[in-house]
Amino acid sequence: MIRLKQIKININEDSIDNLKIKCSKKLHIKPSDINDLIIHEMSLDARRKPELYFVYTIDIKVNNEDNLLKKYGCNEIYKTPKEEYVFNVTGNKKLEHRPIIVGSGPAGLFCAYQLAEYGYKPIIIERGEDVDNRVKTVEEFFKTGNLKTNSNVQFGEGGAGTFSDGKLVSQVKDSSFRRKRVFDIFIECGADKKISYENKPHIGTDLLRNIIKNMRNKIISMGGEFHYNTCLTDIKVDNNHVTSIQVNNDTWIDTQVLIIAIGHSARDTFKMLYDKKISMQPKPFAVGVRILHPQEMINKNQYGLSSHDKLGAASYKLTFKSSNGRGVYSFCMCPGGYVVNASSEIGRLAINGMSNNARDTKCANSALIVTITPDDYGTNPLDGINYQKKLEESAYNIGNGMIPIQLYKDYKKNIVSTKLGSVEAIFKGKYTFSNVNDIFPEYINTSLKEAIEYFDTKIKGYSRDDAIVAGVESRTSSPVRIIRDENFESNILGLYPCGEGAGYAGGITSAAIDGIKIAEQVARIYTNR
Repeated sequence: MIRLKQIKININEDSIDNLKIKCSKKLHIKPSDINDLIIHEMSLDARRKPELYFVYTIDIKVNNEDNLLKKYGCNEIYKTPKEEYVFNVTGNKKLEHRPIIVGSGPAGLFCAYQLAEYGYKPIIIERGEDVDNRVKTVEEFFKTGNLKTNSNVQFGEGGAGTFSDGKLVSQVKDSSFRRKRVFDIFIECGADKKISYENKPHIGTDLLRNIIKNMRNKIISMGGEFHYNTCLTDIKVDNNHVTSIQVNNDTWIDTQVLIIAIGHSARDTFKMLYDKKISMQPKPFAVGVRILHPQEMINKNQYGLSSHDKLGAASYKLTFKSSNGRGVYSFCMCPGGYVVNASSEIGRLAINGMSNNARDTKCANSALIVTITPDDYGTNPLDGINYQKKLEESAYNIGNGMIPIQLYKDYKKNIVSTKLGSVEAIFKGKYTFSNVNDIFPEYINTSLKEAIEYFDTKIKGYSRDDAIVAGVESRTSSPVRIIRDENFESNILGLYPCGEGAGYAGGITSAAIDGIKIAEQVARIYTNR
């Protein structure tokens, strides 16, 4: 096949037929000479908004490819490279017991998928419920506020990403095509093929749930085994090698391979591992608020249009350095989404953003977060968790258990709001007017207010009086890194820290890639026979 780059087409003219015409002109052939056309990449060029263009990289199959490449080959026209993920089983050490994966978020699921596909028959333990029961539990929590501490927005099958936007954007370099493997598995399990080529792919929380179930069923069909409502409570080590684990404080399971993919909120598990002398270190993270604007306002700023049938709800990415030297940036921006109560502990409140695949609410929301380092909270590996807890306790207390919200004009004035403006409050979970300033130390409030004013120079209306500020966004990433060596093992042999919770990923795709890396390492050491 031949790869063609910089195929640019007005969004009003976008179609497969017009793509073929553009490709054929670039190669000086007829559109009918194209035997096959595959979209490799697609992005949006909005530099001349509201005149918008899709920019494609296309792979086409034609006759006489070698001759065409000799004539027209250049940095925009070249032979399609081989892009194939390869999983090699080279280990010869015998596994006496099945590998155990703790956690069924993206890191755990993709690690399990790879191991199951190659005959390792992993056991996956998950402290929360399967996704169907988890959804029921979470919806009940949104309505009543009755929290189930082991099954909620943070815990359960699919991990925290199950109640998110399902964004698949990642900055991970992909020379081994693990990202491609992740997307291929998602597509095999029901995701739209367009995630493989879109510049900012996403699935949406509503569709992600069925994809997770399909992944689980495929893993089971390949020999894997899932145990829900099953929490890791202890590990046993002999001669510096893990030999077994305890679950639910009563049952022991033998294993040589323990993959810890617990996510960023399993604070009790971090404490247990720390007490067991697993090497850890504190890690920088970020905390802040969610800010809500009309989606139509974001669309007009980003596209020059209120809407277009070829475009979804617009997103944005913003960064700023405050006068006190702290970085402030948008994070997990959810176009056409909801702000959700993402709490997992009694007496503490945390929030997150979530969108369905259609991204069709009237509200755009994003986290605005401020960088936090060990200088702010201490050098003990668990001090960052305690810092998060204090903010979450403050948020819970000022909102009396509900999500604290405030209009931006009142956040600046340090007074409690009394009514909403024209920005809709689109939340999952109860909310109440409070003074969000009271959640944070002053250096965070100052940084956020400076950033919001600056972001108004990038997106007109960003600092509007009736923008809604909500707190607290505290679970942006793990405040802990579980140290691992070049073989992905901790200081306890056979224990493999994995994914976002262990400090090695920052979202669905990077966590999934890290899970695949761990599976590869297991296959380097152990045989699957």
